[in-house]
Amino acid sequence: MSENKALVPVEQRNVEFYGDEILAVLVDDDGQQQIFVPIRPICDLLGIDWGGQYRRIKRNVVLSEALMSVDVTSTDIDPSDRRPRTSVMVCLPLDYIAGFLFTLNPDRVKSELRERVILYQRECYRVLADAFLAPGIAVQTTDEGDQALAQLHNMALVIAATTREMLEVRRLGMDNKDRLDAAREYLRGMNKRLRIVEQRTAAGPLTEEQASEIKKRVNLIAQEMVKYDPSKSHYQTVYAALGEEAGATSYKFIPPKGYEGAITFLDNWLKAMKEQEGKE
Repeated sequence: MSENKALVPVEQRNVEFYGDEILAVLVDDDGQQQIFVPIRPICDLLGIDWGGQYRRIKRNVVLSEALMSVDVTSTDIDPSDRRPRTSVMVCLPLDYIAGFLFTLNPDRVKSELRERVILYQRECYRVLADAFLAPGIAVQTTDEGDQALAQLHNMALVIAATTREMLEVRRLGMDNKDRLDAAREYLRGMNKRLRIVEQRTAAGPLTEEQASEIKKRVNLIAQEMVKYDPSKSHYQTVYAALGEEAGATSYKFIPPKGYEGAITFLDNWLKAMKEQEGKE
């Protein structure tokens, strides 16, 4: 891990991922721009002990060399609060995130978090790369007719970066069966992501009104689930189920032709819960 002064980001984003918000920062280090991802927030989202993971990363020759301290601004603190809004966080370059995630064994976490860990292993890297391509690499367009070409170009960059990441994963010594299986799942997830992009380039995003209707139903279902298990928030569970049903990492990316199916899926879920509640 770098012992130098913490790097200062030139840009910071919260990227939506199946109801979670994953923090990513763009850093300019001596003229070279690179994306870093704080590790502790990911551990918190997955219900994994940060201290144990930090020690494991420090023992890994490849990951420990890539660790970097980055100044990160908290966005959930009230401006009038006296707590510092900027703190130093331990980060890994985006290219190493999948490598870190593949060191996690889904069978060693709480049963209710197992599928969540697998979901992160499959798709987290690509979603972050897709949402946070470095300026000067991704292309933008003001001509609506060129939008599909621009998105395909940017996705090609993500695929190239993903391939590089898979090579990095192999450097981490992932030679046992469980980790190789995880790598295969990662590649299956890449194909799924490509299908999602094809849908988005062909159809475009939902309207704000449609997105609002989906979000409203997700909130209602999560609130109903809290009645049965008030120990945790259930929004992530609902978003993950919706994502699997609609083939999208965010309700905002559900193609228009899949809107009615998503609404029906959520309405039926809510109806079933209401009926079950009525029987009790």
